[in-house]
Amino acid sequence: MKILTSAEMAATDRRTASEFGVSLGSLMERAGTAVAKFCLRQYPWARRVVVLCGKGNNGGDGFIAARELARAGKTVRVALLGRAHEVKGEAAEALSLLEAVGGAAWSSHVGAGIADVGRGSTALVEVMDEAGLTGILDGAELVIDAVVGTGFKPPLRGLAVALRTLLEKTASPVVAVDLPSGWDADSMALHNEGAFRADAVVTFTAPKLAHVFGHLTYDASGPVAVVEIGSPATAVESSTRLTWTGASKSLAETPRPVDANKGRFGHVLVVGGSYGKAGAPAMASLAALRTGAGLVTAAVPTGVLDTVAHIAPELMTVPLAEGALGAVSFKQLYGGKLDTLLKRITVVALGPGLSTEGDAPAFARQMIEKTSQPIVVDADALNALAGKTNLLDGSRRTLVLTPHPGEMARLVGMTVQEVEADRLRLARSFATKHQLTLVLKGWRTLVAHPDGRVAVNTSGNPAMAKGGSGDILTGIVAAMLAQYPDDPAQAVESAVYLHGLAGDFAAHAMDEHTVLATDTVKYLSDAFRYRSVDADGLTWICGLRGNN
Repeated sequence: MKILTSAEMAATDRRTASEFGVSLGSLMERAGTAVAKFCLRQYPWARRVVVLCGKGNNGGDGFIAARELARAGKTVRVALLGRAHEVKGEAAEALSLLEAVGGAAWSSHVGAGIADVGRGSTALVEVMDEAGLTGILDGAELVIDAVVGTGFKPPLRGLAVALRTLLEKTASPVVAVDLPSGWDADSMALHNEGAFRADAVVTFTAPKLAHVFGHLTYDASGPVAVVEIGSPATAVESSTRLTWTGASKSLAETPRPVDANKGRFGHVLVVGGSYGKAGAPAMASLAALRTGAGLVTAAVPTGVLDTVAHIAPELMTVPLAEGALGAVSFKQLYGGKLDTLLKRITVVALGPGLSTEGDAPAFARQMIEKTSQPIVVDADALNALAGKTNLLDGSRRTLVLTPHPGEMARLVGMTVQEVEADRLRLARSFATKHQLTLVLKGWRTLVAHPDGRVAVNTSGNPAMAKGGSGDILTGIVAAMLAQYPDDPAQAVESAVYLHGLAGDFAAHAMDEHTVLATDTVKYLSDAFRYRSVDADGLTWICGLRGNN
């Protein structure tokens, strides 16, 4: 699924109409209908709905949603910011259909409370000034924001500002059509204090930059859904080369062959561990097992081997020569020991708990240089590469790095603030320069590929901000690479999405304060079974489908 700018979205609509014969009116009809269906399914208990509309196309989507909700037996009040005769184009057509179905004349005041309006009826209100907003939300059990959408450039002005203040005070859920009014579709900012509050967002055709980079909903788990409304895939073009990681999960949704055996799903070798850090390779190994790798072996220093082995009886172990401070010894690379270690291994996961003491950093660098298998580099193995990124060359085999911002800062000799200020450009340039896949973790983890494409991840939540989460991700990435060696890009993207999705299930079942990194492993089964597309064809790019 491509991620578009506002200009690219407008171009997509124009191409759909001019080249493929789908009128803009038809696109609007499908968009508004999709919003109504979303509201009926997500908020079935809401009987009284207020639809806030602007005079443009976003308002047109709102008119159609209002019409369909009234047809479904809801009591609907439509509040138009402006005069009805000022609405033009496709939006005017949608408005005329609403007027015909609603059977009500326009009023310049609220009049009776919405609770007093008949079931399945529609009240139409023209709002010309702040006084006209008085009581506009009274009695509403659901509010739909269709004031302005993708084409809008902030800031909000006039009546919209006053309406924004009213929405902050209401306890009713707010569904934003396309975007929360006031949010710039091209913004990559996390927050926008100048936009309307939203509890859910329904957008069309493809997500825009704001949908994937911004926190659009009031709650961390609020849904953002994308619905196809008739634009062919060939009409959707993106110059940003940004995509959504969740689309790659289809890789993991194909049933395994009935004659499958463990040899068909790869052998993951987790290399790491040291005194005080036995948990890291244990968690990475457990995650690799749960993600479906045929075999998993943990290679750890002798002193922590028993601890790691207890994580699961299915885990195989190999002792590594141990040096000072309980870290792996450089002797492990002598006398053919490395070749023996790597025999029949499909993917190497290097770094969890490896330590930065003694021989460990040099050992990590030698492992990266001397191995030919696909390798996932994380944690202390990343720290071993600080100032030595010249050793990174993914042109000869699949090479995946999974740094958090601090590790990335050490890799490139920058501050964390500098990394966070320009994450997209930095991730893309680093991946293309070294011909590797870079998983830059954080809010909206980025998966940057050697060819310059970048996938943005929208799963995950604050509950995952715990020690061990990175080790779990390393194991999931390694296991997906082991099972799908012919499609490493999609394997890594799906791994990142699955990890966040499992974290979402864990947070929904528990509480974000109590979720541990290993709890995400428990919910991997739910993540694999989950389908982001619902019965109405909406793709849920944020939030868990069906959870209120």
